[in-house]
Amino acid sequence: MKVLITGAAGFIGSALAKSLLDRGESVIGIDDFNDYYSPQLKRDRVKAWQDVGRNKAKLIALDFSEKDALAAAVEAEDIDRIVHVGAQAGVRYSLQNPAAYARSNLVGHLNLLELARQRDVSHMVYASSSSVYGSRDKVPFSVSDRVDHPVSLYAATKKADELMSESYSHLFRIPQTGLRFFTVYGPWGRPDMMMWIFTSKILAGEPIPVFNNGNMMRDFTYIDDIVAGVIAALDNPPADDGRSKPGGSLGPHAIYNIGNSKPEKLTDVITAIETACELKAVIDLKPMQPGDVPRTFADISAIKADLGYQPTTSIESGVPQFVDWYRSYHGA
Repeated sequence: MKVLITGAAGFIGSALAKSLLDRGESVIGIDDFNDYYSPQLKRDRVKAWQDVGRNKAKLIALDFSEKDALAAAVEAEDIDRIVHVGAQAGVRYSLQNPAAYARSNLVGHLNLLELARQRDVSHMVYASSSSVYGSRDKVPFSVSDRVDHPVSLYAATKKADELMSESYSHLFRIPQTGLRFFTVYGPWGRPDMMMWIFTSKILAGEPIPVFNNGNMMRDFTYIDDIVAGVIAALDNPPADDGRSKPGGSLGPHAIYNIGNSKPEKLTDVITAIETACELKAVIDLKPMQPGDVPRTFADISAIKADLGYQPTTSIESGVPQFVDWYRSYHGA
């Protein structure tokens, strides 16, 4: 099987590429190596999976929001399945550069749908986000919930992606699975995310910014659990049988939450990082940021029932693994 992965230099995409290559698949990775965060980190991630895959691993450097360039780059490639996890990430950055989100998350998603249609791929798995749930009191978040009130542009683009995918599944019967990721962390993670920011500042003796005065809860999900769930989804395309799927589609389109289903208090996560770093944090309490939400909590009953997904990595286990990797990568 040859799998096209967008965002292959990103956190999830690179980990997925390595796992698929480990089990003998061929991978074509696409990434534009933009400077939203360190391009060197992205190149280092790619090297990790290219070293594993060798002749079964191919990287194409391009912006998938450029439709003609995308089509030309993969014209000669046999593509069986697509995992579209490339996107402009980050809730707060969407307040500063909304055009980047429209280009990558909306136009880019449409381009991948068109590629899937034209190449008659057997399944397209794509990244959505827990951000689509907005700021709600009802927990846990279920894929059967209405998600009509996003509190950030990033969340709005991810909901729009789900709607576009639903229309393509209906019109062209393209099997698709959307995955709403919940706060992914672990080795090779993103520098703009809390785990990286807090670890780097604690090790440097700098204050850590704690928003909403610390009254936050997140459903932290370790990268290995996420990759296991993505692969389970990839191997099980939804059937075109007229039955209702998770998310409500009657076509071959399923939507799943993919999280740990165990919200952690922000203060408890800080304690875990302090323990792993063997240093105390200097706390800088701040108000809630625009576009942020006070808590996330994934109902994963659907993905458990359909795909056998079962996260196994606790914060107590996962945080030290991230801190160890961070220190090794930075020589800290």
